[in-house]
Amino acid sequence: MTKIKTLTDLTNLRDEMLSKNDLIYNPDNTEAIIQIKVGMGTSGIASGAKDVMDFLVEALEKRNIEAVVSQTGDMGYSYAEPTIEITKPGKNPVVFGYVDVKKAELIIENYIKLDQEVEGIIPVNYQTIDE
Repeated sequence: MTKIKTLTDLTNLRDEMLSKNDLIYNPDNTEAIIQIKVGMGTSGIASGAKDVMDFLVEALEKRNIEAVVSQTGDMGYSYAEPTIEITKPGKNPVVFGYVDVKKAELIIENYIKLDQEVEGIIPVNYQTIDE
């Protein structure tokens, strides 16, 4: 994170944070940006999800990839913790299991940037009422 030295820096940071906040709390606008949910239930935290979340936030910011990283509760895949769910604009969500920092790096480089599959995708095991 950059240091705030002037009022302009502070104003720019405030505007950036308000914009990110709007993306999180305005459900009509969430499909325009990559969303990453990190499973932070007790089993996820115990398996290292906090480290994965911290890495994702820093790595995406360094690469100037616009994404919202948020935490969620248990996703129902306790056997594969830590888990993350990535929703790219116009695509169905994909859940990755056994994610550590090294795998998170691969996911960013291959899945997010290049749209290539990465090992560790957990298949969908449910259907909605509409299907």
